[in-house]
Amino acid sequence: MSDEVWMRHALKLAKHAESLGEIPVGAVIVDENNQIIGEGYNQSIMQHNPTAHAEIMAIEQAGQCIRNYRLVNTTLYVTLEPCIMCAGAIIHSRIQRVVYGASDYKTGAAGSYIDILSRTGINHFAQITGGILSDECSSMLSNFFQKRRQQKKQHKQSILNAIED
Repeated sequence: MSDEVWMRHALKLAKHAESLGEIPVGAVIVDENNQIIGEGYNQSIMQHNPTAHAEIMAIEQAGQCIRNYRLVNTTLYVTLEPCIMCAGAIIHSRIQRVVYGASDYKTGAAGSYIDILSRTGINHFAQITGGILSDECSSMLSNFFQKRRQQKKQHKQSILNAIED
């Protein structure tokens, strides 16, 4: 299956996260036989847990699925470039390849802000492919944050209106 097919699956997971009020990021891990062994979507808000990123959730599920903490010969598809925390989990789990959609120039750890995943001297590095369905992944995130800013603005205005009345 193509990278685009798996990224579309990750986008569906991201949409589910958004429907729950989470930042819309989705991730899926497939093995060398193109079988899904782990899926995840952001759950940090719901779980009150800053580590509940889509990648972490997918890595945990994949480890349970194959009953191993090493995820060799696997590919992680994620709608947003992994952060430093997720890059560390990718390294420790030995994921072979990472494919992401949108670049993250503020906290991306696969080359946009910093490149942890390809850094020499670390005992494992992942092959990186970025920009798969980047427009769809980026616009989903942009629209989410635009709506969130609008909601905060409306909430602030309603408070000000209540004070004036």
